[in-house]
Amino acid sequence: MQNYKRLLLLICLSAPVWLFAQIRVSGTVVDSKNTPIQFASVKIKNSNQGTSTDANGKFSLTVPGKGGLLDVTFIGFKGTSVNVTAPTTDLVISMQEDVGHLEEVVVTGLASSTKRANLAHAVGTVSAKQLVGTTPQATVDAALYGKFPGAVVSSNSGAPGGGISIKLRGITSLVGNSQPLFIVDGVYYDNSSINSGQNFISKAANQGSTNFQENPSNRVADLDPEDIERIEILKGASTAAIYGARASTGVVIVTTKKGKSGKPKIEIGQSIGWQMQLKKLGMRSWDTAKVRAAAGANGLAIYNANGGKTYNYEDELFGEHGFMNNTRVAVSGGNDKTSYYAGMTYQDNDGIVKNTGYRKTSFRLNLDQALTKFLDLSVNANYIESNANRGYFNNDNTSTSMGVAYVSTPSWVNLYPDANGNYPNNPLVPSNWLQTRDLTTNNETVNRMLLGGRATWKVLKNSVHDLKIIAFGGIDYYTLNTKGIFPAVLQFEKNGNGTNGALLYGTTVTHNDNYSALAVYELNPNNGFIFTTQAGLNAINNNLNTVVNTATQLIGTQTNLDQAGAIQVEQNKIISKDRGFFAQEEVNYKDMLIGTVGIRGDKSSRNGNADKLYYYPKFSLAFNILPLMDVKMLSLLKVRGAYGEAGNFAPFGAIYSPLVPANFNGTTGSLVDVTRGAANLEPERQKELELGVDAGILNNRVGVEFTWYKKDVEDLILKVQTPGSTGFSTGWKNVAAIQNKGVEIGLSAVPVLTKEWRWNAQVNWWKNTSKVTRLDVPAFNVGAFGASLGTYRIEKGKSATQIVGIGNADDKVDPVTNLALYGNAEPDFNLSFNNNVTWKSFELNVLMHWKKGGDNINLTPLLSDFGGTSHDYDDRDLDPKGQLTNGDYRKASYGNTARPFVEDASYFRVREIGLSYVLPAAWFKNIARVKVGFSGRNLINVFDYNSYDPEVSNFGIDAISSNVDVTPFPSAKSFHFNVSVTF
Repeated sequence: MQNYKRLLLLICLSAPVWLFAQIRVSGTVVDSKNTPIQFASVKIKNSNQGTSTDANGKFSLTVPGKGGLLDVTFIGFKGTSVNVTAPTTDLVISMQEDVGHLEEVVVTGLASSTKRANLAHAVGTVSAKQLVGTTPQATVDAALYGKFPGAVVSSNSGAPGGGISIKLRGITSLVGNSQPLFIVDGVYYDNSSINSGQNFISKAANQGSTNFQENPSNRVADLDPEDIERIEILKGASTAAIYGARASTGVVIVTTKKGKSGKPKIEIGQSIGWQMQLKKLGMRSWDTAKVRAAAGANGLAIYNANGGKTYNYEDELFGEHGFMNNTRVAVSGGNDKTSYYAGMTYQDNDGIVKNTGYRKTSFRLNLDQALTKFLDLSVNANYIESNANRGYFNNDNTSTSMGVAYVSTPSWVNLYPDANGNYPNNPLVPSNWLQTRDLTTNNETVNRMLLGGRATWKVLKNSVHDLKIIAFGGIDYYTLNTKGIFPAVLQFEKNGNGTNGALLYGTTVTHNDNYSALAVYELNPNNGFIFTTQAGLNAINNNLNTVVNTATQLIGTQTNLDQAGAIQVEQNKIISKDRGFFAQEEVNYKDMLIGTVGIRGDKSSRNGNADKLYYYPKFSLAFNILPLMDVKMLSLLKVRGAYGEAGNFAPFGAIYSPLVPANFNGTTGSLVDVTRGAANLEPERQKELELGVDAGILNNRVGVEFTWYKKDVEDLILKVQTPGSTGFSTGWKNVAAIQNKGVEIGLSAVPVLTKEWRWNAQVNWWKNTSKVTRLDVPAFNVGAFGASLGTYRIEKGKSATQIVGIGNADDKVDPVTNLALYGNAEPDFNLSFNNNVTWKSFELNVLMHWKKGGDNINLTPLLSDFGGTSHDYDDRDLDPKGQLTNGDYRKASYGNTARPFVEDASYFRVREIGLSYVLPAAWFKNIARVKVGFSGRNLINVFDYNSYDPEVSNFGIDAISSNVDVTPFPSAKSFHFNVSVTF
């Protein structure tokens, strides 16, 4: 008992000392203009304890003991440290902007990163501010336009709900997936584009082209841009090799927002706006002579019966001013043990075509918890519900899509319903497109859940050794329902014209999961060297199951599948399992010499030999020269080089000979298909060498990045003809190779920096050229609709994106193939110019983009010519002899030369522009930061292209057959009024 009394006395005597040994520190974090920096991180060095600044840049925390070092960090600024030894209430910490982003932390492995100043390869990065800081974004992929070099980002159409194609550093496959791999918080994010069965109505893939042209959206559209903290784009194999057999098309790593220690942060944002057609083509003017020439005596009778009246059908179809609404609420905060981030976005956008639009609701919850001193846990959850009404557009072979029917119908034909709502038949085309617009349905509905987690076990940490065991993974699960309703009352469905109505109901259930476990060991022997070693295992499972039910001979106005006279079912399953390992060693000598070597080994059920490991190595070296020099003007001078390999799977099922169902006198069975499976098929492989130089001038107020790369894509897979003696007509083989060479140049600068003015400027320039270096089969045409209209041609020694067609005496025609070279889809170059100008509380952001060169196969004018409706039909600037009008010249060219159908798709546009103003804090008693502004997308567009928009692809995300224009859903421009409040 006596001992307990002594212990209690000791505690009582020491308690005041313990309480006294704390320092209370409060103050403000500001930038070089003394403007408060909100939500900067203020942490006690070597501790989890810390806080973040509020909306006015203020912070407060308690430092235990007699003082310590405060580490202050914020994105876009150089980290700084402040030593505090006494209590203070007015500490001012000034941060210097990281002009060249050299202290930006960039991924170098599955669980390691380094400062941008030490990178040995080019990595594109897009911050939250760059992504959504100027104007609201409908989808993540659309938000990436022009924001980093080395990519061609283009919209396949303007239909609500997305549909974006991204190609990084050129063509990487002829038939395989051409879109990059998306990883969100460590979870492999499915980005499939799934057809709805609409081809049953359009028959677009039944004549001439075997590719589907249903214009589905791609599923990365589900990701909410407002949730994203940062995006890193691994453009080439030298960076993406660590992801192995899925990475030859590049990798996009998405990191979502997290909470920070400190008081709860509440963000509320609201924007409203309108979108409208990007470019109007106008309507052809008519008289009796033109009507007789276009539609004959029957057409003239219709014209005269209507008194020569015409209708502005372009405005009727594309003239909607779609209302756009975006509401955002987010709450974040935490302490030294727990941090949280919760966000909700509601988006509701009407399209520029009546009865089209896109609605999405997204919920996100991110939690980080320090369970013990040695165990941390992170959990990410995201639920998305979206609904897109996309209209019925693109190519068809039945003249039933709204686009084809519209360009085929002269403006003097009355398509409007009568007083009872009955639509007249179109006398010239099988479809009344007004009736189709008002009565049909083409809908996509998505319910998606993304769950991810990461556990970090800090096994050992001291001044020399740091060992962590990390496990992470996640589940990506969604259901996609597609619904196409073509009621029996439609002109092309009734009276024996079609199938007396059709229902297209599709359901796709996707379940993907991935798991990784690895160890990361850092050795710092305090001799200038730092060694970082990591190794681990990885497993990925994919399961996609699509069922499309097509019902015809509908009963009355019923839209249930069981209320139909006939029904057919198609099912497609894609199931794959991948397993692999990875190992990597990084060596850093005094931030002067940084080297990395690594390898990835992968095996997959999609390979010919599912148990065979394919290896993907990577090497890189960066040398910061400046420490060896004495050049006061320079703040950075680095040379770098990297080499890496990555893979791309074969099309699913290519290793097998498929079975097709058959019926023999009422008995069902299966037949072997005419395509032979390839048991020895190997994955496509990309090998890339990258060299570059980075420089910083005048304390990094000017930064320059130069990158050259050569990328060889080998073992490209094609379906080729096989000898008839095999019993098959076609088969899959590794038969080709493509080489891409390119240059990327980035220039960042702060031309103006005063207490009131600041101008940040960034210019990116990039160019890629491709060449077919191996082709084990005869040269062949691919994509589009054949040589008479222009098509792509794969030919050894030539560009992989060359466009050829049949030619006449006026063209330079190859005497063997009778084909002439008319263009190339690859741009001559791309240039983007991003400007951020601040003056006091005003901020102006402008993103401009110039694409020079690159050709499209534009067939929309020709289809308009066949209907006599082309806006430029009567102009005379195409015929070299000056004899024929434009419409007559294009029609006369059909079957004789493809020259007029291949057009330059250059453009200049202001992709984003935004002006905002931060209202005086005193108006809100310094408890909130309120910003109001105006913004717009694609408000200024300059191009001579003879259609709605040069950014278009009738064939969606196909690797080769992009840049084809066939009466698409037109693109839109939009403007928004925005307000955000932060507490």
